[in-house]
Amino acid sequence: MYTALMVILAIDSIILTVSVLLQPGKSDGLSGSIAGGAEQLFGSKRANAYEKMLHRITIVSSVVLIILSVWVNAIAA
Repeated sequence: MYTALMVILAIDSIILTVSVLLQPGKSDGLSGSIAGGAEQLFGSKRANAYEKMLHRITIVSSVVLIILSVWVNAIAA
């Protein structure tokens, strides 16, 4: 059980890291070019949907990360 939870925790932390890094920033840097490219390819409505989807993934994966961390700590103790 402990090993399975640790594997899920590792996968969730990777998902959280990737979703945070893919979110567009306020400045035009690498993330601005990614969002700009998505906006040209899919249109502005698709770009907003893309940002909203990344935001939701970030929130869900962070909540799962916190819950799993507490659960693994409780099992280990």
